[in-house]
Amino acid sequence: MKAHRKSVIVFFCFFMVGFSWAKAQAIEGTQLKVKQADVEDSLSLFNGNFPFKNVNLIPFYYAKKAFREIERYEKQKNWEGLYPVLSDYVKNFGIENFYKDTDLLWRLAKTAEILGKKEEAKALYRLVLKHHRDSFSLQWLQKHYDSLNRDQADLYVPLKYYYELVEYRQEIDTLRPPKGILLNMGDSINSSSADYGPSLSLKDETLLFTSKRQRARRGLEVESVEGIYLSKKERGKWRAAKPFENINSQFNEGSPCLSKDGKTLYFSRCWAPDGIGNCDIYVSHLQSDGIWSSPENLGSSVNSSSWDSHPSLSHTEDTLYFASDRLGGFGLSDIYFTYKSSDGNWVKAQNAGPVINTRGSENSPFYHPVHHVLYFSSDYQTLNFGQFDIYKSNRRQGHWENPKNIGPLINGKGSEFYFTIDSESKDIYYARSETESLEDMSLYSFPLPMEAQPLAVTRLSGSLTDSLTHKPYQGIVSIIDLDHGIEVAPKFLRADGSFEFDLINNNNYLLIIQGDNFFRIEEMFYLNGEMEMGRYAKPLSTNIKFESLEFDHGKAEIKTEMRSDLNKIVNFLLDNPEFKLVISGHTDSAGDDDFNLTLSQKRADAIKEYVTYFNPVAEFRVNAIGYGSSKPIVEEKTAVDRKLNRRVEFHIYRPSIEEMEEDEKIEQEEEW
Repeated sequence: MKAHRKSVIVFFCFFMVGFSWAKAQAIEGTQLKVKQADVEDSLSLFNGNFPFKNVNLIPFYYAKKAFREIERYEKQKNWEGLYPVLSDYVKNFGIENFYKDTDLLWRLAKTAEILGKKEEAKALYRLVLKHHRDSFSLQWLQKHYDSLNRDQADLYVPLKYYYELVEYRQEIDTLRPPKGILLNMGDSINSSSADYGPSLSLKDETLLFTSKRQRARRGLEVESVEGIYLSKKERGKWRAAKPFENINSQFNEGSPCLSKDGKTLYFSRCWAPDGIGNCDIYVSHLQSDGIWSSPENLGSSVNSSSWDSHPSLSHTEDTLYFASDRLGGFGLSDIYFTYKSSDGNWVKAQNAGPVINTRGSENSPFYHPVHHVLYFSSDYQTLNFGQFDIYKSNRRQGHWENPKNIGPLINGKGSEFYFTIDSESKDIYYARSETESLEDMSLYSFPLPMEAQPLAVTRLSGSLTDSLTHKPYQGIVSIIDLDHGIEVAPKFLRADGSFEFDLINNNNYLLIIQGDNFFRIEEMFYLNGEMEMGRYAKPLSTNIKFESLEFDHGKAEIKTEMRSDLNKIVNFLLDNPEFKLVISGHTDSAGDDDFNLTLSQKRADAIKEYVTYFNPVAEFRVNAIGYGSSKPIVEEKTAVDRKLNRRVEFHIYRPSIEEMEEDEKIEQEEEW
């Protein structure tokens, strides 16, 4: 979109319809007959505690008497007296208060923290971080908030490292990378120009999007023109996109949103003679003759003298969310919403509030077609300056929850926008650009990861600690939805050994925890409500002996009952490719020494063969040595003593730098 405030108009001058930044927090509309009181209740955005009902009523709130009372309680350090007075004052904030009186938010957060209201304090600190304009103070505030939140932070494993682990194990493992991430939609959809703004309708068989592939001469210049394009799915494949006839014009059109029945189209048009601002939202209806009606401007109740775009309907289609950079918002652009009154007209647009909108830019809202979940793009929710990520917010008990980043399987290098999901929550469609140039945007589509699933709201929490010392372990946690083949982005265990995932309820899952100080843990479970999984593991000593590894007398064949423990060794080596293994075979003193030495070597070799031949573990990482009866544990006086001496030991170690360099040469020679 070309229309923006002066501070960003130069950077975004080429994106008339598709890209002018908009903040997004959407409030679900009710039925056609919506009362103003209902809308005010729906703006109870602060976890049900702080309604901020003045957000759309007054620009700024000030009460001299109450302000003096706040100062008096603070001087007295009377936190119990201060809290209700300061809380009531903050509840009356208008939009301007969030950037002019951010210190009052901070003071209320600190008071709540002192009084032991930790969750409330964290929510208030989040608001401070979203709206504060002092960069120096922000650094301190971020550190303080992180310290309060360190036991709840999501520590995602870098995908490049994770895929290396998965690739290494792929021949034997149930662990698989998420299906087809970052799949470009190909030449039938994308062009050499920017393509973005996808929208689905008509049973997910129609894809509409915005493209700048068309060129037109305007005066002496040849410019890109934004237009709406349409593709139909046939036999599971998207056909070549075509221009949307009767809608595209000499102006710029984009950000299409089609009703469920495919008969009403909302979209943006820029620089039109009947425009109220530089970009407005329009509507067109499919007529009985199959021709789309002449587009109508939604009027001044919805559009402003600034930029308005990115329309998205609620699943009841009586509420319209959109992005706007109009004056009077929280930041560079905000998410707004309007709803239909009893007479069928759209009421005056309202700001979606301070929890979703920030001092930065939020844009491209998308309301899930079935569930009460709002998705949108932002460059400031987690202070990710200059890079846009996609977030989601669930509505619970009439309130929008704090937006959550939908994870690294979607939000990668660069910026992501225009998130759209099919009605069954199977596939996603969105635009992304890996460079700073928004001209490089293309459309991507692939199966919807768990973090972005609308029903992924059931909390699985757990921890892993040392069964002997009770100290926390460090490692990587992975979850697989066995019913749908959906893998969750892996996370590191936190410093206290804990982990958390939001999952879809009533599904079967596989939990996998791997690290370099314990044997891998694999556990299947059925999620039926919130679940806590506190687990313990024995520390992995450098020398290991398994009771199951007892060979038949005079033989060296691997028995079935040995495989479970041997697989623990294999899994560890696959999870930790830098480690090496020494297998030591031992016999008792009965019989001939040469025979015992040969037998112990055969047994060690048999285990090495199991580890390296039947599994993808390089041979140079495993050394097998038979010692015969030369290294007894105890003096043999009884049958029990002899049994103790008949053993196989495993020594796992991390090689020296010199040894690692030598191993690397061996690998290169084998590849050559």
